[in-house]
Amino acid sequence: MTRYIRHAAAFCALLLLALLVNATRVQVVDSDSLDHNPANRRQAIARFGQPRGDILVDGRPVTGSKDTGEQLRYERTYKNGPLYAPVTGFASQVYGTSFLEDAEDDILSGTDPMLAPLPLWNDVTRAQNPGGKVETTIRAAVQQAAYAGLGGKRGAVVAIEPATGKILALVSAPSYDPERLSGTSRTVADAWTELNGWPSKPMLNRAIRQTYPPGSTFKVVTAAAALEAGVVTDLDAPTKSPSPYTLPGTSTQLTNEVDGCVNASLRTAFRWSCNTVFAKLGVDTGLGAMVGTARDFGFNDRGLRIPSSVAASNFDTTLDKAQLALSSIGQFDTRATPLQMAMVSAAVANGGSVKSPYLVDRTTTADGDVLDSTGTRTLRQVMSPGTAARLREMMTEVVEKGTGTNAAIPGATVGGKTGTAQHGVDNAGTPYAWFVSWAQGADDPEPAVAVAVVVEDASADRGDISGGGSAAPIARAVMEAALSGGAAR
Repeated sequence: MTRYIRHAAAFCALLLLALLVNATRVQVVDSDSLDHNPANRRQAIARFGQPRGDILVDGRPVTGSKDTGEQLRYERTYKNGPLYAPVTGFASQVYGTSFLEDAEDDILSGTDPMLAPLPLWNDVTRAQNPGGKVETTIRAAVQQAAYAGLGGKRGAVVAIEPATGKILALVSAPSYDPERLSGTSRTVADAWTELNGWPSKPMLNRAIRQTYPPGSTFKVVTAAAALEAGVVTDLDAPTKSPSPYTLPGTSTQLTNEVDGCVNASLRTAFRWSCNTVFAKLGVDTGLGAMVGTARDFGFNDRGLRIPSSVAASNFDTTLDKAQLALSSIGQFDTRATPLQMAMVSAAVANGGSVKSPYLVDRTTTADGDVLDSTGTRTLRQVMSPGTAARLREMMTEVVEKGTGTNAAIPGATVGGKTGTAQHGVDNAGTPYAWFVSWAQGADDPEPAVAVAVVVEDASADRGDISGGGSAAPIARAVMEAALSGGAAR
């Protein structure tokens, strides 16, 4: 009998050991895969079982959470949703997250280890911390001016503080209300289908995810390259540029929209946007110098994040001379995001230094304790301060007595460059209207804001749309908002 008891006890011990081994496998070895198994709803239930942390503008939340009493209990809410959608993105129980809601998801959802009171505390206790807060660099007055300026037209506006890289406004239009994607009801699926089906693409963030031919605003880059390479040393010297200009190796002739471009000086050509002068200037400067300068401004950078990812702006690195001529006036395959062109303008305003643009000033716990803050970081010194000063001089003249007079602000120094970018088959599409600029208040020691505006406006008459006519007034309103205190903390 004793032998049978021993065998039974040994068998029970073996079963107990097997249970312990299996429990260890499930809870330790397989825990990660089980946590992320789509069939496991516990993680989703826990994720939406508490309010999500807020995204702040000027210290005030532009997001919130609503208690629905459902299994996925808290739904995301948004204040002025269409105004801030390009900044916040959406947080949906069904469709996930985008933009800041995605880039800062760990902080907002409370899962970031930095939110724990002690290291490894959450791993041991399985506790969940309250969602943290994300304080943006956006200034409400500047954002509102940009949004109102576009007035629902297709396009985008980006405003940057040149000395720091802080993004003061990030607007894309038409926009949408991200709250329509919160929850799990049938209306959420209907909203997703509707928003993705609209030809106007309201969920496309045109400010950072759409690239456009920059047109004549790219002449800022070409002028910088030519000045840095020493191809031009005197802003007022004739450039020996014919009009029309025959593209090298072809019989194609490039013309101008204005008179007086024959042999025009760089100053005159910049003020009146002479295509022939800048196309020839790009060829004379050479592919290597043009590619290098464009790269230093930020073109061809596929790793830029603000912290959301940004579409790479393009300047081709393998071009023949005819293609280089067209690329030097912002055509051919040259493409840029509005953020990129704001960076170009900001670099000119900041003495040639390109600052890394950023959208998050700092992250904090729910109680306001700082977790992380973003400091100013220099990406590159794209040109000498002397070259930047000469570009500022020419951009100022564009606004004072050139194609950009609609951007002038009384009592402030404003520099700008217009652009009208052709596109479509045989350039049949309505041209995109561009304006890049910077502004310095009378009492400011340096320019306080740099702006890029692009207006698609497919409903406009082809002859009516232009950078000076359509985009410059929007830029002026944005700069006025920044100078009047919208850029201050």
